[in-house]
Amino acid sequence: MKKYLFILTALLLCAGLPAVGTSQDAKFEYRLTLDDVLALAQDQSLDAVRTRNTFLASYWQYRAYKANYLPSLSLTATLPDFTKQIRGIQDIDSVQGAVVRYLPDFSSRLAGGLSLRQNLPTGGNVSLSSELVRYDRFQGNFANPVSGEFYASPIYINFAQSFFGVNGFKWDKKIEPLRFEEAKRLYLQQMERVSLNAIQFFFDYAGAIQNLAIAEFNYANNDTLYKIAKGRFNIGTIGENDLLQSELNYMDASSALNEAQIGKEAAQNRLRSFLGFNELTSVEIIIPAGVPHVALNVGKVLALAKKQNPDLLAYQRQLLESDKQIAEARSAAGFQADLNVTFGLNQTSSASLQDAYNDPNDMETVNIRLSVPLLDWGRGRGRIKMARSTRDVVKNQMEQAYADFEQDVELKVRQFNMQDAQFAIAAKSDTIAQKRYDVSKRRFLIDKITITEMNNAQIDRDRSQQNYINALRNYWNIYYTIRQLSLYDYILDKPLETDFDFLVK
Repeated sequence: MKKYLFILTALLLCAGLPAVGTSQDAKFEYRLTLDDVLALAQDQSLDAVRTRNTFLASYWQYRAYKANYLPSLSLTATLPDFTKQIRGIQDIDSVQGAVVRYLPDFSSRLAGGLSLRQNLPTGGNVSLSSELVRYDRFQGNFANPVSGEFYASPIYINFAQSFFGVNGFKWDKKIEPLRFEEAKRLYLQQMERVSLNAIQFFFDYAGAIQNLAIAEFNYANNDTLYKIAKGRFNIGTIGENDLLQSELNYMDASSALNEAQIGKEAAQNRLRSFLGFNELTSVEIIIPAGVPHVALNVGKVLALAKKQNPDLLAYQRQLLESDKQIAEARSAAGFQADLNVTFGLNQTSSASLQDAYNDPNDMETVNIRLSVPLLDWGRGRGRIKMARSTRDVVKNQMEQAYADFEQDVELKVRQFNMQDAQFAIAAKSDTIAQKRYDVSKRRFLIDKITITEMNNAQIDRDRSQQNYINALRNYWNIYYTIRQLSLYDYILDKPLETDFDFLVK
């Protein structure tokens, strides 16, 4: 939390906003603009932290994929392997020839090896290894050694390759970079979602502030009007019905004031919690006085959205993964061949470890394994058809998603282009409603209109002030929704971006 307070204090100093605190109770008070709230939300909110951690998981998954193309060095050891059992041991009999005799086996084995392995773009692998084994036999128990020898393979090379199978490295080379690019765009999109949440909490608080201001004004005003109504009733210029109506308005205003006070406190708590502050922090906001004049072009927004949106990229990845599943199903149902070749040196010695490395012998092995499915009762064919059906479903979903996406973007752009005018209307209506209320109040004070007409003017005034806040909310909500769809800042006229290298440090 100290880190967050330090960052926030620096931000407020740069923005010229006051931060007030006392050394005794460590209370802080901040006055934040909408831009301040958006910056804090992306820096320290729980949603932002969760988004960063999700991206880091995708980053390390991509790093693991890249590591598959790099050589790996491994050390293996068996320390030790003791055996005490009766097992079949092949022996040569002078009469029967080669026979298997079941004899007690008391032995131990110590082994160690070092291997350097490199995966190949063909899907196979090649490795360079060295191995040393110590094998000892015992008679009756492990306290009675009989014989022992060393087995050394100073160096040997192994090559393994599968033919007619699926080359996983080839498919990963297509899919994994696409998945990582999707993760980067998804991170930017989710950070825009954080901004949308911040806008929601900001204007919830702004609306609560506005409601409290309205409630305080109406309470004071109805208190005055009720006192005037009692005086007029006493002199007989209004009836009891008008007096009761005025008293009821006063009681309603008192109740509304209490609710508005609680509503403002609750909205402040929600915003404060979202930004990661504790209960010792008091957050006040500065409501925007206007909106920037931005006109969006449907064609430009749609082109950017198709290029940048991670959801559309996800469908491309899923289509590739479906193609890979078809290839795997075809491979499993068809002819397969695996080649394994080893060449190296080896030697044994019962005398000493050094002798096991003297004058080593050649070691060559070649193994070709074939697999031909002869009868599987249509299982392989069924898997191919299932994989193809899955791909068709993904393709249809992608086509439908593209169509829905285009319509959604076009609708959002049209809505946004109306918001400038909607805000101007709301601002003008607020001014007119306030003037009408002032005129109605003056006329009521000189007994030219009834209490009902006065109430109607007050209701219109309250509604127009709330509509002003809602117009601001709608403008920024739709604007950031379009930013989220296209990952583009239309006010600054540049793509959304972040320093991913810094993010993963």
